[in-house]
Formats: sequence, C-alpha cells, structure tokens
Amino acid sequence: MSRSLKKGPYVDPRVMKKIEGKKPDQAGVIKTWSRACQIAPEMVGFKFGVHNGRTHVEVLVSEDMVGHRLGEFSVTRKFLRHGGKMQKELEAKKKEAELNAAKSAKEATTAATGAKK
Repeated sequence: MSRSLKKGPYVDPRVMKKIEGKKPDQAGVIKTWSRACQIAPEMVGFKFGVHNGRTHVEVLVSEDMVGHRLGEFSVTRKFLRHGGKMQKELEAKKKEAELNAAKSAKEATTAATGAKK
C-alpha cells in the first residue's frame, strides 16, 4: 500500500544525515539497517551497505532506483538449488562429462609431448 501524498515518501532522516554534505565518490560505503527507506534523488551515486539480517550487502544507487526501497536490492534469502531425483541425475551427468573432458585433454597433452620427443 502506498503512502499518502500528504505525508510524502518515507526517507529515513538518519540516512539523509549520513549523506548530507558529502560527495558520492568520497563517501565510501554508508551502512544502514533502514530497509524501508525510499531512495531519494539526492542518494544517486552513493554506495549503501544495506543490512539483510546477517551482513551488509553493497548497493550502488542509480537513477533507475529512485522511488524504490533500499531493502529491494538486498536479498534476505539465499537460493541453494532445487532438489529431487531429476536434479541429482542432471548433476551426475554434468560431473561425468567434466571428468571425460579432463581425461581427453590430459591424453591430448601427453600425446602431443610424446610426438615432440
């Protein structure tokens, strides 16, 4: 649900205070826990370290991000992989193909060095 026009966008005053009077190239990474803070045009060019619950994810603010929230660019969940029998079969085939490629490359190099002697 959007915020009312009367109130305006929510921009955390602590974040604005941190960038006040600084230039984007000299500021470095600005750490923040305020994921709900909307990105204002004054923030363009700054690097923010947005907390995702465990670490601070570095986010470089561009013009396209204005109006979005800082938390949108700091993912809180880590995708590992889909499981299941089919996935295991695909991984086994991939590993077997890599081993075959390594063996053929090794044989080619030994054959090439053997031909030189």
